[in-house]
Amino acid sequence: MANNFFGITDIGRQRDNNEDTFIAQRSGDGNFIIACVIDGVGGYVGGEVAADIARDCILEQLSYIAGDVVPLLVNTIVIANQKIYDKKRTDKQLESMACVLTLAVIDIQNNQFYYAHVGDTRLYLLRDHTLIKISKDHSFVGFLEDSGRLTEEAAMDHPKRNEINKALGFNPEISKDPDFVETGHSPFLPGDTLLVCSDGLTDLVDKSLITGILTSDSTIEEKGKKLIDAANSKGGKDNVTVALVQNDKAPRQHSATRPAAKVTDEIVDPLAQPKLPDGPVTIPVRKKSNRGSMIMLFILLALAVAGFLWQYWLNYQLKQKPVKVLVAPVKVKNAQEIKLQDTINKLKGKTLVLSAADYPQPIILTDSLHIDGDSLYIKAKGSILFKRDSLYNGPALTLAATCKFIVLDSVAFEGFKTAITTHNDALVLKHVVFNNCVTPVQTSYSFPANKQVSGRLFGGMFRIDSLGGVKSQEPGIKKK
Repeated sequence: MANNFFGITDIGRQRDNNEDTFIAQRSGDGNFIIACVIDGVGGYVGGEVAADIARDCILEQLSYIAGDVVPLLVNTIVIANQKIYDKKRTDKQLESMACVLTLAVIDIQNNQFYYAHVGDTRLYLLRDHTLIKISKDHSFVGFLEDSGRLTEEAAMDHPKRNEINKALGFNPEISKDPDFVETGHSPFLPGDTLLVCSDGLTDLVDKSLITGILTSDSTIEEKGKKLIDAANSKGGKDNVTVALVQNDKAPRQHSATRPAAKVTDEIVDPLAQPKLPDGPVTIPVRKKSNRGSMIMLFILLALAVAGFLWQYWLNYQLKQKPVKVLVAPVKVKNAQEIKLQDTINKLKGKTLVLSAADYPQPIILTDSLHIDGDSLYIKAKGSILFKRDSLYNGPALTLAATCKFIVLDSVAFEGFKTAITTHNDALVLKHVVFNNCVTPVQTSYSFPANKQVSGRLFGGMFRIDSLGGVKSQEPGIKKK
């Protein structure tokens, strides 16, 4: 399946620069295919910058894909939106920049695809020579077309075709709007094709021509180039970008099987009357007791009245005391912390080296990293910073009660209420930095039940080195 995905972008015939970009490649772990088209908005420079920021963010966040994919895609778009917004605040020349995008993640092995979408780029699914539009345009004209109020031809010629309602980079609070990012997932069957494209294609090339190109007897690269050529042949008014993914497994064909009929030598006349037994038929008749019927009727009536009164009382109570429904927020882990926790869980040896080349940005934590092993040495190679997500209030690192010797070397923590929770004297620190952490380390001690305990908790046997980090004098840490 080396040639089952392809992406291409073209400046078009009437633009001086290309504000589009795309992704058509495997994820860092090799288990998924990422297909994304990003259309920049905001002038000669701004649109390109916004599109590039979004692309880099997507590749970083989706380098390792695991767990629930759709929330991961939403979280990736939220992070990209924030990065674009922050860049605009530092550069006035880019204050109008934004971008729209459609992001698809395809699991070929399990025949599934997942998507997240903002704006008027599009996602199509081709199945059995039929092209189905999956995403919805976040624009007024797109709404009219999707709802059947405008034909495809009328929408393509509408003067407000390119006015969009949603884009990344304008609002830093999109995470508070659960409907801002359109998402979904669907089976991706053998023989299916996904098309992700910018409006530079769909504003000029109608659905029937796109279908004809995608169903032609051509390679996936040739199909992508033919779509670009089709848009340019109709004027090329905008940048044109497409990303294609094919499920090139052999389509499964199942033959319909009729249930086997029972073989018999008897010829049955369908109009014949059923054969009745010879002789008179005697039906035994049992006398019914009127008294028993009255008792049963009374019981049923009493139950009905009791049920009515019970329901009336419940409705009254609900009116007096409204029920409060508490919705727990869903934690969405990012790719970095998923990758790191998975590495810790699957580590064979006792040493884990964290390289700044693998983690060039701060590792944002939305949940605690757990260490359950007996002993572990975690050493940073370069600058490794653990930083608290703005919505997370728990510890950065949690050591299980079974841990006996855990060493942290040359890492840093920032913004946590409690950076590390541990037990007894399991934790050893070497050149560790705590920035704006209310409680750097919180230790719990375990003592046997029904036993007298004597001793003293020494306040921490540490010194502050010249680099500003915390350096241990000897193994062990006491409760601060």
